[in-house]
Amino acid sequence: MQDHAFPTYFLSHGGGPWPFMKDQFGGRYDVLEASLKDIPRQVGARPKAVLVVTAHWEGPQFLVSASARPGMIYDYSGFPPHTYQIQYPAPGAPELAAQVQSLLAAAGHPARLDHERGFDHGTFSALAPIYPQADMPLVQLSLKHGYDPLTHVEVGRALAVLRSQGVLILGSGLSYHNLRQFGPAGAAASQQFDAWLRHAMALPPAERLEQLLHWDRAPGARQAHPQEDHLLPLMVALGAAEQEAAQVVYHEDDFFGALAVSSFRFG
Repeated sequence: MQDHAFPTYFLSHGGGPWPFMKDQFGGRYDVLEASLKDIPRQVGARPKAVLVVTAHWEGPQFLVSASARPGMIYDYSGFPPHTYQIQYPAPGAPELAAQVQSLLAAAGHPARLDHERGFDHGTFSALAPIYPQADMPLVQLSLKHGYDPLTHVEVGRALAVLRSQGVLILGSGLSYHNLRQFGPAGAAASQQFDAWLRHAMALPPAERLEQLLHWDRAPGARQAHPQEDHLLPLMVALGAAEQEAAQVVYHEDDFFGALAVSSFRFG
């Protein structure tokens, strides 16, 4: 056990394999990249492993990646050829995967170990700036079909114990995720929803939870998230640090020229 619990994070992970496309994107991702690179400083002690709740994986039950040497999943299309050759050779952590499965089962959320699952871009694009050496053991946790917010908060609660055992919990999603309106057409909704989200995060814990459980009532909510897969990793990060204050660790009002996006740290 360590003498303090690590914070948890909800990260807006950006689009596709952006850390590997600096030439194509220019400075578009500089603010996000700087926020991710600062996480090791914020965390302080080096984690023994990272648990990534990824928006890019879901199942009828929760799934946990359990390979010792995960491969790569290029879950995007229309990008340059070199982005389908990217390697992020971080090791897996099978023992942590088994512990996650056990903790979830004990909390009434049976989970299945997946020994084949590789790293999707929600994981490797977020982690590459944080741990560029790709030497941090990683385990991925999926979302569950149905997208019930409380279920994902409960999973975070079940995993909270890991924070004092040297595990850094990262929810990887995007605070605005409407690919049909990814630009000026989504500006108004993204600004409305992001303003609501940042306000909700600053509320006392019980009020914050109540707001998040009914996120779809927020201004611009369903335009910002026609499908809430990229918001639900936030629920897990929140549940794992439920009584702790949230801080905005990344915010832009002109992401892709028009969109408001944010990332948060709990604790």
